[in-house]
Amino acid sequence: MKNNLKANLFIIILLFFIGAKAQVVNDSLLIDGHYRSFHFNKPLASNTNASLIFVLHGSGGNGIKSMKSTTKLMALAESENILLVFPDGYKKNWNECRKMAPAAANVENIDENTFFSQMIDYCVGNYKINSARVFVVGTSGGGHMAYTLAMTIPEKFKAITAIVANIPVPDNMDCVEKKMPMPVMIINGTNDPTNPYNGGISAKNKGLVRSTDETFRYWATVDGYKGEPTMEALPDTDPTDGKTIEKYTYKQKGKPEVTLLKVINGEHNNPKDIDVYLESWSFFKRQIGIK
Repeated sequence: MKNNLKANLFIIILLFFIGAKAQVVNDSLLIDGHYRSFHFNKPLASNTNASLIFVLHGSGGNGIKSMKSTTKLMALAESENILLVFPDGYKKNWNECRKMAPAAANVENIDENTFFSQMIDYCVGNYKINSARVFVVGTSGGGHMAYTLAMTIPEKFKAITAIVANIPVPDNMDCVEKKMPMPVMIINGTNDPTNPYNGGISAKNKGLVRSTDETFRYWATVDGYKGEPTMEALPDTDPTDGKTIEKYTYKQKGKPEVTLLKVINGEHNNPKDIDVYLESWSFFKRQIGIK
């Protein structure tokens, strides 16, 4: 109980500190007759050549709510020279690759590729970010959107992290795959009823998805790997939650890294043993040679 109180107090203090220091910018771009909105903390004018990270909310969410879950990474944004951008899905959803998705974004075939391409141009033009260091972290429906961007416009991104999301089966795939090598990290829970770890029907009638192992192998194959990945057990920093994490990695000089964090007994949420956003940033830094 005391540890929880301390943790909550820390988060409150951190939010106050970040909020007092940062200026939130809300902006939008007109894409095919729709104003697509996004949010970010205005960086210092002196921070040029920054890395850009898009943080994508799950189905039914929005960018502002996503900001609340990234407080630890936001606290490092200035010192690590990161611009974190939190876009809003179209009517709270993304037009990702699941053909069966009933959301308006999918039904209306909203042009997400143009939206993300123009947001990158906006950040290059206004804040001089490094266009070779553009990353995506997405959760649930946002994880599906991260896969979609990596499959359809991979030339725009350096690496992605997809959390509690699996790739659709071929019959449920609604986008053209370029199959370009890409560093990918996947964080999935074995007891997830919404995004079934072993594949099957995804929530809200969005069709069949592949298993996590098949999704992991998809990216390993695209990146040129054969054989088995290395495995290590991550420290169990919260032994009271009944969850542990196994890390599986394909990593070889000259090839993009592909990593799976298998959350044993994990559900459709973020594990407590790690901060998924800090873990993602560590993964991204490895792809650009930063320690």
